[in-house]
Amino acid sequence: MEINVDLLKRICEAPGIPGREEQVREVVVRELEPLVDEIRVDALGNVIATKKGRGGPRVMLAAHMDEIGFMVRHIDDKGFIRLQNVGGFDARMLAAQRVLVHTRSGDALRGALQPDSKPIHVLQPDEVKPFKITDYYVDLGLPAEEVRARVDIGDMVTLDRTLERVGNAVMSKALDDRVSVFIMIEALRALGDHEAEVIAVATTQEEVGLRGAETAAFGVEPDVGVALDVTLAGDIPGFKPEEQVTRLGDGVAIKVFDSSHIPNHKLVRHFRDVAERHGIKYQLEVLSRGGTDAGAMQRTRAGVPVITISTPTRYLHTVNEMANVDDIQAAIQLVARYLEEAHTGDYRLG
Repeated sequence: MEINVDLLKRICEAPGIPGREEQVREVVVRELEPLVDEIRVDALGNVIATKKGRGGPRVMLAAHMDEIGFMVRHIDDKGFIRLQNVGGFDARMLAAQRVLVHTRSGDALRGALQPDSKPIHVLQPDEVKPFKITDYYVDLGLPAEEVRARVDIGDMVTLDRTLERVGNAVMSKALDDRVSVFIMIEALRALGDHEAEVIAVATTQEEVGLRGAETAAFGVEPDVGVALDVTLAGDIPGFKPEEQVTRLGDGVAIKVFDSSHIPNHKLVRHFRDVAERHGIKYQLEVLSRGGTDAGAMQRTRAGVPVITISTPTRYLHTVNEMANVDDIQAAIQLVARYLEEAHTGDYRLG
C-alpha cells in the first residue's frame, strides 16, 4: 500500500530546530484538526490532540517535531557566520552542505556550510585534520553589512535538502523524527472503533533532552505511553551482523531496550500479538545507545508503562536519512490496530 508521500514531504521539509518548531507545527495542526475532538498547543509548543474514547485507558502517542540544526552564534567582520549546533551532528557529514538561514523577516537565505580548510589544490599533508562542529562557518555570498542587517544572533539555520523517493524508500533530512509525526497522523486517520482515549502529541525539543515530552506527559497524565521514533538500520557496509539493530524492509521495529528506557515487557508482548494477528511485519530492536520520548513519559508523576515503536532508518543524523515505505506503512497499521484494542491490555507488573 502506498503512503501519502506529499504529506510526508511537507512535514519533512518544514524547518524546525528545537525550540523553533512553529512551521512544522502549522502543518501538524492543520492535518490533525479534522481527525480529533480537541487540539491545543501548550507552553513548550507541543501539539496535544485528543480523540475521545468510551471509558478506556488514556494512551499518549509522542512523536517529536524538532530536527537537529544550528543557530547563528557569531557574524565576523567579513560576514561569515559561526554556528551553535542544536542537537547532535557528526561533523564528518557536514562538509560542503547547503544550509538555509531563517531570518526575522521570514526570508530563508541559502548559503554554503564550509569548514576552516584550504582547497585540496593547496592543502599540505600536515594541514589535513578531522573537522569539529566549531570549524564550520556559513558563507551567504553577501557583503558583511548586508549579512549583519538581515541576520541576527540566534536565527535558525537548517540543512537545505528535499525529500525524494528512492526505489522503495524515501530519503530526506529530518526523517528523524518527522516520519513518526507522519505515522501518528496517518494512524489516527486509519483508526477504527476504539475505547481508549487517544492523546496524540507532536512534541518539541526532543533532540536536546526530551523536554517537550516531559512537560506534556505531566499534563496529560497517560495510563500508557507510546513513543514513535526512528532507529538505526545498520544493514549497510561497515556493520557486523550483531551491530545492525534493525534492517530496512524487515518491518516496523518494536523496541525492547534503549539507554533512555526499558519498555514494559507486557506492552511489548501486546504489540507483538497485535502484529502477528494482523499479519504486520515487525522486528525486535535493542539499541544500546540512544533514547526516545518514552524515557520522559515513563518517569512522569508516579510512572507510566511505555514502549517505543520505531521506523528503521539508515544514515541517521545526516541529510540523507532513508526509510523503507513498507516499514512506514507497517508502523501506521500497527499503531492503529493497537489503539483499537488498547483497552484489553493489562500492564501491571505487581
